[in-house]
Amino acid sequence: MTPEQKTRKLIDKQLQEAGWEVQDYRNLNLSSSLGIAVREFPLKGGITADYLLFVNRKAVGVIEAKPEGATLGGVSEQSQRYLEALPENIPHYKLPLPFSYEASGTEIFFRDIRDPDYRSRRVFHFHKPETLQEWAEDKKTLRQRLKELPIKYPLNKEGLREAQYEAIKNLEISLSQNKPRALIQMATGSGKTYVAVAESYRLIKYAKAKRILFLVDRANLGRQTLREFQNYITPDDGRKFTELYNVQLLNSKVIDPISKVCISTIQRMYSILKGEEIEEELDEKSLFELETQIKQPLEVQYNPDVPIETFDFIIVDECHRSIYNLWRQVLEYFDAFLIGLTATPAKHTIAFFNKNLVMEYPHERAVADGVNVPYDVYRIKTKISEEGARIEAGYNVKKRDKLTREQRWELLDEEVEYDSKQLDRSVVVPDQIRTIIRTFKEKLFTDLFPGRKEVPKTIIFAKDDAHADDIVHIVREEFGKGNEFCKKITYKTTGEKPEDLIASFRNSYNPRIVVTVDMISTGTDIKPVECLIFMRDVKSRVLFEQMKGRGTRVINSEDLQAVTPDTKYKTHFIIIDAVGVTDNDKTDSRPLERKRSVPFEKLLHNVALGIRDEDTILSLGNRLARLQKTLSSKQQKELEEKAGKSLKEIINDLFKSVDPDEKIEKAKELFKTENPTQEQIKKAEEELINKACEPFDNPDFRNSLIEIRKANEQIIDDINVDEIVYAGYDEEAKERAKRTIESFKKFIEENKDEIDALQILYNQPYSKRHLTYKQIKELAEKIQKPPYNLTPEHVWKAYEQLEKSRVKGAGSVKLLTDIISLIRFTLGIDEVLMHFPDIIDQNFEKWLKEQEKQGKKFTDEQIEWLKMIKDHIATSVEITKDDFDYPPFNEKGGLIKFYNLFGDEMEKILEELNEELVA
Repeated sequence: MTPEQKTRKLIDKQLQEAGWEVQDYRNLNLSSSLGIAVREFPLKGGITADYLLFVNRKAVGVIEAKPEGATLGGVSEQSQRYLEALPENIPHYKLPLPFSYEASGTEIFFRDIRDPDYRSRRVFHFHKPETLQEWAEDKKTLRQRLKELPIKYPLNKEGLREAQYEAIKNLEISLSQNKPRALIQMATGSGKTYVAVAESYRLIKYAKAKRILFLVDRANLGRQTLREFQNYITPDDGRKFTELYNVQLLNSKVIDPISKVCISTIQRMYSILKGEEIEEELDEKSLFELETQIKQPLEVQYNPDVPIETFDFIIVDECHRSIYNLWRQVLEYFDAFLIGLTATPAKHTIAFFNKNLVMEYPHERAVADGVNVPYDVYRIKTKISEEGARIEAGYNVKKRDKLTREQRWELLDEEVEYDSKQLDRSVVVPDQIRTIIRTFKEKLFTDLFPGRKEVPKTIIFAKDDAHADDIVHIVREEFGKGNEFCKKITYKTTGEKPEDLIASFRNSYNPRIVVTVDMISTGTDIKPVECLIFMRDVKSRVLFEQMKGRGTRVINSEDLQAVTPDTKYKTHFIIIDAVGVTDNDKTDSRPLERKRSVPFEKLLHNVALGIRDEDTILSLGNRLARLQKTLSSKQQKELEEKAGKSLKEIINDLFKSVDPDEKIEKAKELFKTENPTQEQIKKAEEELINKACEPFDNPDFRNSLIEIRKANEQIIDDINVDEIVYAGYDEEAKERAKRTIESFKKFIEENKDEIDALQILYNQPYSKRHLTYKQIKELAEKIQKPPYNLTPEHVWKAYEQLEKSRVKGAGSVKLLTDIISLIRFTLGIDEVLMHFPDIIDQNFEKWLKEQEKQGKKFTDEQIEWLKMIKDHIATSVEITKDDFDYPPFNEKGGLIKFYNLFGDEMEKILEELNEELVA
């Protein structure tokens, strides 16, 4: 068989899979099927088309076939001649014919010459006849409609933030230029999903998109995305998106034909293409957890139930880097525009999207726009977390079964030494966890959130499920609270559904603290979070940025106070770093090169998912072989009953499936040949591997393996007592504080001659420094405007970080008059920064003592009135006679009563108090 004949055979098969009937020219029967591909069809000018495509008896396009391996780059000119050479008397949709394919059996290019500036694009497979019929009957192509979209249907800014408007506008320009891939980078919490929903509406309504696939990182985020579509109110119609169009959250292998948007994880979409159901647990897991070492992307084969034209657009929302490596063929299967959404673009992500970054909106810009809040890093170092520890021989220590958590005592017959990497994995030190949590509690209302009384909504990131359990128990003990106060949210949470716990954490007072591993580390929107505690290290920059994103989201005052009553504003969030996660440069981790680094449980899940490369099979076989030596006869029998064969047989089948000799022999058997081709050997290998992996499709068998494998023990170190090495703000936070102070000083200098309050404080002697509340309010409003963008609270906090010894009365700015204290301290008038009411109290006591020295004694009633005046000055800067007409003075007799008490001294006393208390 010649190379050309082999190619024709492959093309015939591909056409038949897509629903085309392939016929020879001499035997054609155009009524036998909707779509007919006629071989060697003669055209005008003595040329012959390799295949002429008919739909409903009308010619619609051609296929130019080339031998396998031939480049298709210059073939389009040849196929163009065929499009133009159809005899006019043959029924057709349009002349020249609109559709052209160039194919080699392993590669297919397609173009529609009606597209503006049409060009060939690579497609995974041939389109179905029904699709070409629908396209041929359309007055305009999708790409024609996309070219018109920005001009014919201009985007309305109403309801969109500036960055969202910019992102949609730039994306539509990219689509109008027929760029197949586009990447939008927007900071976490800045409304990427809203952008995607808004653009989906425009693509469906105006560009007549058939269907959009919305890919998410895990099923939980799919449910969150569905709510976004359900809540989106269309700007022109006024109805909700889901009242106009069907949105399907995929939870089976069936795509609803009337759905306009399908929301799915990529692992579920992979299973749909394979025609299989997926386990719910795999759908719930993040791709950060499913990442594995594999040299080649997962292979996808054509599925006629899900043709390549199923989706016109694919939106990829903040998925893991493996989506562009391990799962790449799932994306490239569909003949669709790809739109990526990310907060943290890595090099490989930008490369995958052809460097077409249509929007850049970093965290810094989002903070400046008030879309994100900034953060500070508070570092906690303990001796054991930095250095590890040693347990001398002769101590009785507790040992705990990882799976059952059953504990027993054992006498150590030799010394045990461990480092920080072993903490909470092979060795658990309750006092190390307790020391960190206790420090957090002690610093909570002083260093971290001064003046607050409620524990802010806090997420603690743990190393694994067992570590999370330990943290939860210690948090409850240290804070002296019940179960509702602190909850664990992981995939292994029992009793309550994780999504219900997340909803409670987001919308209710309790829990105040949640402990998680990966489940809410990415994507999950919990706006009230003000504190993140890292008790696990993270090597990947992308994952670390995603985890930080849980704290960046803004929230309005009403919603915040509904769950955290003692604060009105979320001005920032704090990262408490207990493991040095912020000490190391974050770089994108490349895929692992050795399977030994992949946990056993993950290896099993990967095999169940269909990741069955040679390295995975060998690693699994080796680990099972080691495990087999430790099994009791009862355990062996239990596994055999669930798998249908012994573990020994399973291990042998795994090794045989990747044995080169076994693969050749299997190929000979399957294809009845003594000299199988490489393709035949590959198919034989697939059959061997699939057969060997059948037992791992059974979740009961996998779970039994995991439980037996986890039957090792942890040492509970109750001997070593941990201690704090360091607790304080990091250098970056100090630098930000310095910049805040410099900006405040610059504000004072630049406005000292323009703002009344500054003129008075800056230039007037004490006796003439009479400020009004109106002047103070003007001053406070001025510093909040660009280019300063300051608040008294930010400036106060900056001084607390830099000059804590000179800041008295830690706490947030409570009164507008505290701005006087800040300015006086900055100008050097006061040596200590104190809240303004404290200064008033201090000066009032001095004034009373001075009166006593002069021989003046006040009655209790007079003292009561003097204190009321003092309190009024503390909040309003001054007191006038008019103020006596209002509470609390008018309730006790007003100005007349004050005159009756102090007589002719009244005027002098008011003048002195206004001058001396504010001095």
